[in-house]
Amino acid sequence: MSATTSVIADGVPMQYVFCLYVAGLSVRSQRAIEEIKATCESFLKGRYELEIVDIYQQPALAKAAQIVAVPTLVRTLPSPMRRYIGDMSKKQGILISVGMRQQERTWKSPPN
Repeated sequence: MSATTSVIADGVPMQYVFCLYVAGLSVRSQRAIEEIKATCESFLKGRYELEIVDIYQQPALAKAAQIVAVPTLVRTLPSPMRRYIGDMSKKQGILISVGMRQQERTWKSPPN
């Protein structure tokens, strides 16, 4: 199984549910929306749902989700919930933070 393909035990591809919190229709918000849509299409085509929440239009949703900064991407499914806050153009950080891709770790042996 590759690092970008998550499969449930019965062979069905895993579905992802995201919510992107933005502030209004600013350039930063528009760029965040475009970046997340492109990232999801590249790595999860046909296997994701993306909800966009404007915290100015729906402040109660932001409060309930404890959003303290925007843009914030929240992955609600699969569990556990994961968040990524900040620059949505940093694809590698997003992929690792919300679990679309496993972080490759290089382990070094301790000196003898």
